[in-house]
Amino acid sequence: MTSMHWLIDGYNLIRRSPELSSRERESLEAGRRALCELLSRAARAGHDEFTVVFDGAGRGGTAGFGSVHVVFSSAREDADRVLARLAAVRGGAVVSSDREVLRAARQAGAIAITADAFLARIEAGLGMVPADAIDGKEATDRDEPDTARSGPKKGNPRRLGKKARAAARALGRLSYRPHR
Repeated sequence: MTSMHWLIDGYNLIRRSPELSSRERESLEAGRRALCELLSRAARAGHDEFTVVFDGAGRGGTAGFGSVHVVFSSAREDADRVLARLAAVRGGAVVSSDREVLRAARQAGAIAITADAFLARIEAGLGMVPADAIDGKEATDRDEPDTARSGPKKGNPRRLGKKARAAARALGRLSYRPHR
């Protein structure tokens, strides 16, 4: 199985998780560290690559946390633009609940996955919720209208769309049991 490259909207994901956001309330560094530890376990178990992008308050730069690559945006561009640029270059899957980030990911040809769907799959992998409780339809941002489509939709109405199937396949890679 080839590895998947995951691009993570760092603060967005932290603030969607009660556990991670409680760590962030201790300090920004504690929240970032907790997220990177979670992703590092997923990377070891699934052999996927994770790049987490944070707004860098003008300092910019990169850092490493085990098998997780961390990027801080510079003063010239925010984390959202860095994610869009990386999605265009690397592809893979972009995780965020920001509609603009998900739209830019889709335009770049990457798989767009909501933070909530990603967190649910990670929690399922940790045994916190059953894996079959994850709904693949929640993987992408469905609130954005599809302007390219005109007329009735063709195909099986019970089958997920192509983008939703790609997101579900990507999330399925996260079904792991971490080594403790």
